[in-house]
Amino acid sequence: MAEIACIDLFCGAGGLTHGLKSEGIKVNAGVDVDKACRHPFQANNAADFIHMDVGLVSAELLTELFGDADVRILAGCAPCQPFSTYAQRYDVVGSPRWGLLYQFTRLIEATRPELVTMENVPSVAKHAVFDDFVESLKKLGYWVHQDVVDCALYGLPQSRRRMVLLASLLGPIELIAPTHGRPTTVRDAIGKLPAIQQGGTLRDDPLHSASKLSNLNLERIRASRPGGTWRDWPKHLVAECHQRETGQTYPGVYGRMTWDEPAPTLTTQFYGFGNGRFGHPEQDRAITLREGAILQGFPPSYSFVPEGDSIHFKALGRMIGNAVPVTLGKVIGRSISGHLGVKPQRKKSKVKIEGVVDVTRKSLVA
Repeated sequence: MAEIACIDLFCGAGGLTHGLKSEGIKVNAGVDVDKACRHPFQANNAADFIHMDVGLVSAELLTELFGDADVRILAGCAPCQPFSTYAQRYDVVGSPRWGLLYQFTRLIEATRPELVTMENVPSVAKHAVFDDFVESLKKLGYWVHQDVVDCALYGLPQSRRRMVLLASLLGPIELIAPTHGRPTTVRDAIGKLPAIQQGGTLRDDPLHSASKLSNLNLERIRASRPGGTWRDWPKHLVAECHQRETGQTYPGVYGRMTWDEPAPTLTTQFYGFGNGRFGHPEQDRAITLREGAILQGFPPSYSFVPEGDSIHFKALGRMIGNAVPVTLGKVIGRSISGHLGVKPQRKKSKVKIEGVVDVTRKSLVA
């Protein structure tokens, strides 16, 4: 049987890696510039964590990490903020982080892995850097599949649309079809977790911790209904900025989630009641860090900090909110596994390869 190995660039806390591993894809290592990701990545995935800027990663390092694998997968889910619709209201010239996709291209060109995958916000496709990335893959001989997917159709208890790209030197590849006719709801995901109060923490799980509300925000959440907005409140609770005409178009803050629907798209500040529709459906608080992680597809036992370490909402919120949902990682892993189980074709010669076992790196890279 062919040996498969994956390197996860921009690995973060390990959402993509955890999903891939659950589908039988071996991940040798992850690379990320945030050293706080070392513990969650290594503790939950039994893979090496390389604390390094991807711009400094060499082809030689990747070759060493891949080892003698027959099929190499390079994943590169770069930070999405530069490509988000929100960021583009203020950044019309281009963030230096857009160049991370060019760094990904550099490493693909240098190592020519058999498979490549990435995910990002849908609006990434509007940028020239993404067009350049896809064109580079095609020039290198990759079959490229790209699509915007609603993760809720695959079982993620969250309305989260993402651009997913799969590319292969072995033959045509595509993402598996949606797996869930009925969406997984907030109730399905977190309905059985122990109740806690705002500012409280579950003794048995420090990550099941809710941020403290001010007296004013406590009044506001008590006046909020699931699926509602601040427009439902008595006037004295409405923020001054929302009472002005320019603030009337921002109803998507200070809201409660709805039990029987998927959660809204999580941001890096999901732990704050005023930062979106992140209020618990019935408890008077924002969702906890653990609840946010579960809504991102992480299992309830996933460790984000070493035992006994302090819980920092901002750092953990960023780590969880930025993660590739584990559920989407599973979908990508299943798509790759299915692809490797068929008889792929070489793009130029159109000659069938009799199984992945017979694929050698030299025959594809030469």
